[in-house]
Amino acid sequence: MAVMIACGVCTSAVAKEMKVAFMPDIHFHDVYGSFEDGSYQGPKNSKSGKNATIRSMYAQLTSTRLFNENYFALIAALDDAVARGVKYVALPGDFSDDGQPVNIRGLQKILERYNKEHGIEFFAAPGNHDPVRPFGRPGGKSDFLGEDGKTQRIFSKGAKECLGYDGVSTVIDAGYELPTVCSEEIRELGYEGLMSSLADYGFSPQKSNVYWETPYSDYNQKSYSFANASKAADYQKRQYEICNQGTGGEYKKEGYTSCMNVPDTSYLVEPTPGLWLLAIDANVYVPKANADTSNPEAGDNYSGSGNAGYNKMLTHKQQVIDWMRDVVKRAEDQDKILVTFSHFPMTEFYNGAAETIADIFGQGSFQLKRLPREDVSKALAQTGIKLHVGGHMHFNDTGVKHYDDNTFLFNVQAPSMAAYVPAYKLLTFKGKQQVEVETVILDEVPRFNELFEHYAKEWDHLKEIDADEMWNKEVLSAKNYYEFTNWHITELTRMRFLPEDWPCDLKQMLFALDGKSMLILSLLDSSISNEQIATLTKGQQVIEICQQNEGETYFTPEKINDPEFTKAWQQASLKASELAKQSNLTLDDFARWNGFDFAVDFYRLRNADELAFKDIEKQRIPQYSLLAQTLAKDLRPKPIDASSAFGEVFKQRFGSLFGILTKFANGNASRHFMIDLEKGELIDLAPELKRLDSIN
Repeated sequence: MAVMIACGVCTSAVAKEMKVAFMPDIHFHDVYGSFEDGSYQGPKNSKSGKNATIRSMYAQLTSTRLFNENYFALIAALDDAVARGVKYVALPGDFSDDGQPVNIRGLQKILERYNKEHGIEFFAAPGNHDPVRPFGRPGGKSDFLGEDGKTQRIFSKGAKECLGYDGVSTVIDAGYELPTVCSEEIRELGYEGLMSSLADYGFSPQKSNVYWETPYSDYNQKSYSFANASKAADYQKRQYEICNQGTGGEYKKEGYTSCMNVPDTSYLVEPTPGLWLLAIDANVYVPKANADTSNPEAGDNYSGSGNAGYNKMLTHKQQVIDWMRDVVKRAEDQDKILVTFSHFPMTEFYNGAAETIADIFGQGSFQLKRLPREDVSKALAQTGIKLHVGGHMHFNDTGVKHYDDNTFLFNVQAPSMAAYVPAYKLLTFKGKQQVEVETVILDEVPRFNELFEHYAKEWDHLKEIDADEMWNKEVLSAKNYYEFTNWHITELTRMRFLPEDWPCDLKQMLFALDGKSMLILSLLDSSISNEQIATLTKGQQVIEICQQNEGETYFTPEKINDPEFTKAWQQASLKASELAKQSNLTLDDFARWNGFDFAVDFYRLRNADELAFKDIEKQRIPQYSLLAQTLAKDLRPKPIDASSAFGEVFKQRFGSLFGILTKFANGNASRHFMIDLEKGELIDLAPELKRLDSIN
């Protein structure tokens, strides 16, 4: 999502403060949505008296987003915005979770209610989960939660699970816990369906608008009329040609292939005199090399847009980039406040840690494919955009880029209310050049635990069938929504991130060590090799085992039968004890947390930046700081193999890990700050929240 101010001398009409709330990545799922074809009714909820159409808790705890409780979080966020006097709310993508009719209807009802009752105007831009592909296609999920805590499969016609029947719906007994429901209510809408259903929320002009245009309209403010704008909003008039290699149309180069017309929903709207909202459709669905151009609406013709972002916008949607540049110039010439938003980030969001992350975890890990390249960020700054608020990543972060040509770009990453930390961004425009950015955290969400009775049945059922993976039932003890999302990141780390993202040797070392062992190993001076350690411990050492059951992995230095190692370990222990003492700590303090605790804090900081500080136990903070400083002294990256010294293996692997943690913890202000768009400066308005400044 992007926010940019281009204001010379603001007119008196817009000189007062203006507030715009940004709520990306809602991933709205109508938990009480009704299937109009009557094909499915979920289990009845005792508190609401309604049937719950929900996904399982297991599905939620192994996904980077919640599917169910964000229904209640959205209502709480909108109530909060009403209380703050907000009249404009931007929805920068992933306002739905795959754009199914049953869920889009539910979202539409909520937006309509807040518009009629509170006068809030909504402006949506699509994300990669809204139209999953440019055109509608079969969809569905295998992890709905049905009766008695059992898994319910629901798909639409044309999915492999729902073939060979007439009519709009049916039920197929395929040998699963419950029969498979086939319904068009779960079909993935493409652009046309979404634009029609949500036309009143930015995708089409409203009579109350001062002005509205698209990159493809042919009028200006002088010739503007609601009738002309309504014609320009037509689905067929908002198409552009895209090819496998790049932008088509007037931008097409010789040799471009697989060229087809697809929709683009970008628009500019002036909802009140002096304020321009520029909604960029940053989805780029690149046609595959073998695409069937005779059937452009075939769903398998295109790659998904999740990893494309602005890296592909510059090459495959050049017409929109040129239009953005033109809008910025007009805003400056006409003294408009311009607020631009889109789903994808415009700068990197790992505080410079991306290269180290790739070295440790691999090039495709940690969503690195979604990272905008440096040349792309520079090109976007050169359009004139100065302030951008990005969604998509579910991260809280602030990126700042300054370039030699005096252009600069602020990228404010807005978190998702469907993940840890649940929040939205509130931007208040003060005068001509200053923007106050607040992160509004959703601590208390009424009814957040309304569906817990269904999850309790799910857990009991999983236990009864002796499921391989059980989620922690303590999740259901959460006292508020914030605590619930904290449980979500904890279980997500355990059940998905560690098993999928971490190399085997690093993961096993992590599970085997506590903080005390880490500090001693950071000071260990021994030539005994990684390979020898595995032999001397009779297969009990962490480096070589890589077991499936992490609980059986442990590190016991006293069992290493080697005099040299024993002496080196004792010396390192004495050094560690003295080093801890110098920082008013003890080795016993370090022994109170283990590698898993560290991993959860690692992901908390990645997702939430400084918002995570209050969830990291206070006594761990100076310990992390001391470990980071100690490991950084000996961090000399070099190849690691079985013949490498065991202590060196630890220092290299964990030195890099703590280096990443340091960068996660010490980024720019991201909770409450002011941006001066004239000077290109960022002023932290809540510096007291910085508690990890000592990690450097």
